[in-house]
Amino acid sequence: MKSLFCKLKNKTATAAVRTRYILSDNRGEGYIDTAIKILIAVVLGALLLAGLYALFGETVLPTLTQRIKEMFNYGG
Repeated sequence: MKSLFCKLKNKTATAAVRTRYILSDNRGEGYIDTAIKILIAVVLGALLLAGLYALFGETVLPTLTQRIKEMFNYGG
């Protein structure tokens, strides 16, 4: 009975040390880091799309529609 109690005590101590080590470990990537990275990527993507939309909406599309109309204007 004494050896069983000693084994149980050792396993409990080992589990406590392992748990303390896991909880105090600061390596790796956490959920907050990943969420911030995703948020930054979404914001940068939205800014890029807004810039491209503004560029194409004011500069490229009016010229493009005019060229398409001229290309399909068989009468003139």
